[in-house]
Amino acid sequence: MIRPALTEILLFVTPFVAYALFLYATRAGVLNPEKWNWRVLASLTAVAILFMIGGFAMLRQHHSHPAGSNYVPPHVKDGKVIPGQFK
Repeated sequence: MIRPALTEILLFVTPFVAYALFLYATRAGVLNPEKWNWRVLASLTAVAILFMIGGFAMLRQHHSHPAGSNYVPPHVKDGKVIPGQFK
């Protein structure tokens, strides 16, 4: 459960970090409040939300199971651990 949460947090933070790196590379002053005005923050937030929606969609596609499938928990069979799976 922690991996999907960290993935979404990373996707949200990515545009802000990219903009900070851009400001650093252009020597425009990362800590200059004029460079972080409300329009820039609003656009970065919109992009971050779009990234998160895309991330949720990707997680949904890769972690879905067929309808009517049953979960079989991990068990030991003939001395080997059989991982949990959906059947």
